[in-house]
Amino acid sequence: MLNMKSINFEKHMGLVPVVIQDNTTLQVLMVGFMNEEALTKTVDEGKVTFFSRTKNRLWTKGETSGNFLYVKEIYPDCDNDSLLIRVDPAGPVCHTGNTSCFSNDTPEGFLYRLQKIIGERIDKDVKDSYTNRIFREGINKAAQKVGEEAVELIIEAKDNNNELFISEAADLLYHLLILFRSKNVSLQNVEECLASRHSGSR
Repeated sequence: MLNMKSINFEKHMGLVPVVIQDNTTLQVLMVGFMNEEALTKTVDEGKVTFFSRTKNRLWTKGETSGNFLYVKEIYPDCDNDSLLIRVDPAGPVCHTGNTSCFSNDTPEGFLYRLQKIIGERIDKDVKDSYTNRIFREGINKAAQKVGEEAVELIIEAKDNNNELFISEAADLLYHLLILFRSKNVSLQNVEECLASRHSGSR
């Protein structure tokens, strides 16, 4: 839990730099500044509020566009003079319409976004969703689809068409995420397992 009293606002004349990161994909979205009042408002309301140096006032990101940044976690750095805030963005973060102000929109991290989309379609019981239909048919159906896609991937691996191989790999990962949901398992759980194995390896 964030200890606001530990944040050093004096080092940068009453402000701390703030890095905003997508909580799902871990993509860096933007950088801003907060004073103590902005941080307090952010914590209290659950939406990121900056101190605008050009406007000389508090500025809640999305107050005009509606693209608010909903706070998930706040982490101070080791010196307590800057912050990392992980958020769920309500829309594009950059005024240009890009996801990120750094123009680094890439597919990296999309598996986490896909995992979230799959969960939303299942939670909302979207009737015309293929994802939801496979899930509703039960764990045996989801496991069967993973098996089918794995076989198709193996077949394509024996040929020289990388485009088809990648397509089959994408199908496998997609259906594997549905199976994960059926088993109440997440990508994070698998990453933790892999990280644990790596830390114990020589």
